[in-house]
Amino acid sequence: MVSAGRSSCKASLGGNNLGESHKSLVLQLGANENCVWTIQKPENKNLRIIFSHIQLDPEGTCDNENIKVFDGNSTTGPLLGQVCSKKDFVPIFESSYSSLTVQIVTDKSTTQRTVFIFYYFFDSGTVIPDCGGYLDTLEGSFTSPNYPKPHPELAYCVWHIQVEKGYRIKLSFKEIFLEVDDKCRFDFVAIYDGSSTNAGLIGQVCGRGTPTFESSSDSLTVVLSTDYANSYRGFSASYTSVYTENINTTSLICASDKMRVIISKSYLESFNYNEDNLQLNDPTCRPEVSNVVEFSIPLDGCGTVKKVEDYSITYTNIITFIVSPTSAVITRQKHLQIIVKCEMEYNSTVEVMYITEDDVIQYQNALGKYNMSMVLFESDSFENPILNSPYYVDMNQTLFVQVGLSASDPNLVVFLDTCRASPTSDFASPNYDLIKSGCSRDETCEVYPLFGHYGRFQFNAFKFLRSLNSVYLQCKVLICDSNDSHSRCHQGCVSRKKRDISSYKWKTDSVIGPIRVKRDRSGNSGLLHQTHADIPQQPFNALHLFSFVVLALNVVIVATITLRHFVNQRQDYKYEKLQRY
Repeated sequence: MVSAGRSSCKASLGGNNLGESHKSLVLQLGANENCVWTIQKPENKNLRIIFSHIQLDPEGTCDNENIKVFDGNSTTGPLLGQVCSKKDFVPIFESSYSSLTVQIVTDKSTTQRTVFIFYYFFDSGTVIPDCGGYLDTLEGSFTSPNYPKPHPELAYCVWHIQVEKGYRIKLSFKEIFLEVDDKCRFDFVAIYDGSSTNAGLIGQVCGRGTPTFESSSDSLTVVLSTDYANSYRGFSASYTSVYTENINTTSLICASDKMRVIISKSYLESFNYNEDNLQLNDPTCRPEVSNVVEFSIPLDGCGTVKKVEDYSITYTNIITFIVSPTSAVITRQKHLQIIVKCEMEYNSTVEVMYITEDDVIQYQNALGKYNMSMVLFESDSFENPILNSPYYVDMNQTLFVQVGLSASDPNLVVFLDTCRASPTSDFASPNYDLIKSGCSRDETCEVYPLFGHYGRFQFNAFKFLRSLNSVYLQCKVLICDSNDSHSRCHQGCVSRKKRDISSYKWKTDSVIGPIRVKRDRSGNSGLLHQTHADIPQQPFNALHLFSFVVLALNVVIVATITLRHFVNQRQDYKYEKLQRY
C-alpha cells in the first residue's frame, strides 16, 4: 500500500497494513490528506469496521473530503460506502473479501479533523442469544443480551420495530448503562427513524440515562454496538405505539391483557366534548391524552365485565360521555356511549366496538391474536430457559417444552391440543405427532397437568429420516376459563371418535426451532435421535420376501464379477521363460 500526504496519518495507523484481531484508531487529520490502508483478515473470519465518531470539515463537500471503504486490498475494489461531514448514520461496514481498504481524503481547509475507528474479526457462525430481532406488536419490550448482567463483548445487535400504519413509535429506555464517553466511541446504542440503518439517525447514546425517542413513522430501528472492554449492564427498553391520524375516528385494539381504545380529539370536538367528559365503568381509570385520547383497559380491571358463554369468553367495558346540563331541566348535547367488546375467536381475538348516538349504533370490527410463546427449558423445573437458536441437543436427550400465554386475566388456563414436529419451518410433509387431541402419541412424550397460563410437556430427542438436519415444533393451543369444569381443557385426552364435533373458538399456534443434534464421535450428524415411531411397522409379506430375494441375487452377481476380475488379474502376471541363444 502507498500512503500519501502528511506523515501523521501513517504514524497514527502504525503502518499501512493492519491485522490485529481488534484495534481502535484515533486519527487526527489536517489539510490535503490522502491516507490509504488495508486490513487483512484471517481465513474463515468476517471483518466489521465501525466509525463511531467522525468530525470532518463542516464546510467540506463529499467530492473533496470523504472517507471511502472498499472490499479488497486496493481502492479499485467494490465500494462498500462513503462517509462525508454531513452524515445521519453511524457508519458500520462488513467485508466479504479477504481484506478491506479504507481511504481518507481531506481538502485544503486547515480545520482539525478527528476520526475514531474500531474494527474486529468475528466468526460468521457466532450467535449471541437475544441479540436483535423483529418486533411487530403495537407495544413491547426488549433488552440487551444478558441484561441485567454485563453485555457480551464485540456485539452488534439490530432490532427492527414495525407497528401498524397510522401509528408512530414511542421508545423509552428504562435504563442505559454502557461505558461512559462524551463521544460514544466505544459502546453505544443508535436509534434510526425508519425500517433500517439507512434511515435518519435520531440519536446515539451511551453512558447512563433513561432517554426517550419517538419515530416519525410506523417503523424504528435500534442498534447496539460494543467493543472488547468494559462491559456493563447494557439497556432495558420498552415501546408503545402512538396514534397519529387526526381524523374524525375511533379505533379498538384487543390484546391478550388489555383493550386499547383510541379516540381522536376531533371526534370529541364534533359533539362538543373533551377528554374530561369521558369515563369507564370504573371512573378512577383515566385515559392518556396526547394528540389523541387513549384508554388502556385491563381485561381484569377498570370495571371490565367478563362473560363465559357457549365456548366463548368476552370482555366488555363502556366509555360514557358525561353530559353537562344546560340547566336543571334540559341539555343540548347528545348522550353518547362507546361500548368496547373483545371476544376470543379461532386463532385470534375478534374486536367489536359500537358507538351509540341516541338510538344510532355504529359497529367497528378488527382482528387481533393471542400473545403466545414457546420456550425450551433445561429441566423439569422450568426455571432456566434455553435462549440459543438453533439449540443443539444430544441423541435421545430429554427436552422440556413450555407454551405460555401472556394475559392479565388470571382465570385462564392453557391446554395443549396438538403438538407436532417437522424438519422444516413451514411444516410441510413429513410431520410427526407428539400430542394429538390432548393425548400423547410418542412413547417418550409426557404431558404435564394443567398449570394456569402454561402448557408443558417433555419428550426424548429424535431425528427425521432422509430429511434436513433440523426439527421444528408447533403446538395448537386451547385457552379456557379455569372455572368452567366442562370446558375442553378440563376433558384432557380425548380420542378423535369421542371428541365433540363442534369447533373450538380459542385456538392459536406456537412454533419453535430449529433444534439440532451435536455430532457424535463417529462423525455422523443428525438432529434428533431416531425412535421406532419414525418408521411405520409393516407386516412381513410376499412383497418384502420378493424384494429380499432380488437384493440377495444382486449381491451374488456383484461378488461373482469381482472375484472373476481378481482371478484374471492374477493370471496376467505369469513368469516368462528366457530364450536360449
